Amino acid sequence: MALLPQHLCRRILTPLTSTPPRHYNTAATLVTRTIIPFISISSRFHHIQPLPLLFSTSPPKPTSKFPPFSLFVSGSRSISHATVPVNVGYDEEKGTTHSSKLRILKQKVEGRGINCDSWKPGQHDVLICPKCNGGQSLDKGLSFHISKNGDFATWKCFRVECSWTGQVVAEDSALCNRVEVNCTGLMTVESLRLVPLGEKIISYFAERKISENTLRRNAVMQTSGDQNAIAFIYRQDGALVHCKYRSLDKKFWQTKNKEKILYGLDDIKGADEIIIVEGEIDKLSMEEAGFISCVSVPDGAPQKVSAKLPLFKKDSRFQYLWNCKEHLDKASRIILATDGDPPGNVLAEELACRLGKERCWRVCWPKKDELSYYKDANEILMNLGSAALRDVVHRAELYLMHS
Repeated sequence: MALLPQHLCRRILTPLTSTPPRHYNTAATLVTRTIIPFISISSRFHHIQPLPLLFSTSPPKPTSKFPPFSLFVSGSRSISHATVPVNVGYDEEKGTTHSSKLRILKQKVEGRGINCDSWKPGQHDVLICPKCNGGQSLDKGLSFHISKNGDFATWKCFRVECSWTGQVVAEDSALCNRVEVNCTGLMTVESLRLVPLGEKIISYFAERKISENTLRRNAVMQTSGDQNAIAFIYRQDGALVHCKYRSLDKKFWQTKNKEKILYGLDDIKGADEIIIVEGEIDKLSMEEAGFISCVSVPDGAPQKVSAKLPLFKKDSRFQYLWNCKEHLDKASRIILATDGDPPGNVLAEELACRLGKERCWRVCWPKKDELSYYKDANEILMNLGSAALRDVVHRAELYLMHS
């Protein structure tokens, strides 16, 4: 009987050892659970407070489905805004080949401690996060992605205790500032090189039913070197403390090493009733509907609900709540108008657990058609108008009833 050559025998007998990486499940699953919030609630049955106080509460408001609501105002306050200039422009004509881009990306990514076996444009991988090392169970919680054109790589750790995110681009190192603008010392519009909005961005907002008056009152600006980069200025007591950028093709980056706060914080000073939304444009949309006492979270929504609430010093994902504690303490009624998708529901749950569900209401976005719902405040404003957005907010349900 004829024998197979030795090298073919080895190939047949060698087991397959490489398996495709499992994909991280980012679908948000809300589960019924009991969480002791950071709110101190007087009760003769509770003598122990296992977690430190985050917020105090005022006497409870009526818990009817459609309680009285007084956030609507007809006027708006004026605000002075500076008119000055981060050259973070991107010139597509200076692009390099895929191979050189990937080589640059690999160097930059590995410099941040991320090691990936393959480097292909468009790839998605799930890795062990170099920041948290996957925790005790060595979870592969870092979602890593290279864009199809090889221009940039992004990553996010979905472990609640970590939440590390980042992005690098394949061009020269100056363009890495599109992710985090490194600012030291006093931050001003001059140091960030910001300028008033041009016609292109004003038109972009007009298509979203947001007026120039609202943009001026909120000091929305743009970068001097990139005509497509919107700058949302975060102020506290009138001082610029943080800046978040958004390109018209929906890429985001922000200032680095700065204390995070809620966007529009000065608008809720002393307010008894406030609205919290998921993005800066939704905050501007609420103002178009007449709601001034509205703030936006700075970092969007997490992918899953925390198994348990961390101590405030370790609550890095929601540190902005602690930084704004003084103002949030004074609110007895908080409307959660986060997005209507699964991550938005997760964010609402996380906020309610920290702020106290007994003083939180939840906006229910109306149906768009038989199969879908409107997602956020700006979508309602664009499609149904400001009156419809006001009505949706007025119909917010007590969170305990909603959940």
